[in-house]
Amino acid sequence: MSIARVVVAAIRKRKMLSGNCQGLDYYHGDTSNKFQVRTPTENFRFLNFAAIRTEDENQPSWKLCTLEELEDLKTLIKIMPLWSTSIFLSTTIAIFNSLTILQALTMDRHLGPHFKVPPGSFLVFNLVATALSIFMIDRFLLPAWQNLICQTLTPLQRIGIGHVINILAMVVSALIESRRLHVVQTHNTNGTPGSSIVPMSGLWLVLPLAIVGVGEGFHFPGQVALYYQEFPSSLRSTSTAMISLLIGIGFYLGTAITNLVRRSTGWLPNNNINDGRLDNVFWLSAVIGVVNFGYYLVCAKLFKYQNVEKHDDHDHGEVSSIAH
Repeated sequence: MSIARVVVAAIRKRKMLSGNCQGLDYYHGDTSNKFQVRTPTENFRFLNFAAIRTEDENQPSWKLCTLEELEDLKTLIKIMPLWSTSIFLSTTIAIFNSLTILQALTMDRHLGPHFKVPPGSFLVFNLVATALSIFMIDRFLLPAWQNLICQTLTPLQRIGIGHVINILAMVVSALIESRRLHVVQTHNTNGTPGSSIVPMSGLWLVLPLAIVGVGEGFHFPGQVALYYQEFPSSLRSTSTAMISLLIGIGFYLGTAITNLVRRSTGWLPNNNINDGRLDNVFWLSAVIGVVNFGYYLVCAKLFKYQNVEKHDDHDHGEVSSIAH
């Protein structure tokens, strides 16, 4: 509600003043807060009108907000580009999950003579890889990295590594699908009724699923750390919900892209994927991942930590304790 009030107040007061807003009476709200903002930042100056107090305004309303609420909104605006990059990251994962199940339906899923793995259960390998990678990263990789260079991985670095690993998974999936299609051509199973099962083990799918899981072990905890660290204190309890939101949006976009590919190309036939080109869809996902990673690098380069001093002090204390 406070965020919406800032926007409404800024719009209602947009014609109040022109030019520089320095020297004006800004509303601080609770003066007992020792961490309160004294003056508004220069970024998004058009929003500063929302905190300008006139003679008849003494309480927060739809025409007046506090400087803290104003700066909270600016912080959210600054972090939104980084947040949006994770939407497209989830989009490629959504496409990958859907296509992996389609692949599993056409591959040999037997484990021994009496057990056959259900197609949807292959995604369990992804969950297991994610859980194991988070454990290994937190218990072994991060401490080793900190001992090696006396610095810990920042949230942005962890997210970036997750982007790269996710792209690698798309490439591996494309190569495996190319191999599967080669087997299809060799055994003439494309377009043959009742012969859609390819004599190729479904365990090949475990490799890209595990790689995606490792990537999730990097970028999802990195996002949790970034949002919790950088979100305003008043919104910190809802910061982790942003991950669920971006995953939901990403999966909807993944469905939309899959439907678009099915309608506009012959890569995803409705009856038998052995007649299609799923490898091209994986390559398309890899291209989306590369473009999105470039977008992420730009956003990360322009982003500045709000709580970097506290974060650095904490890291320095950890390094000192390890050294002693």
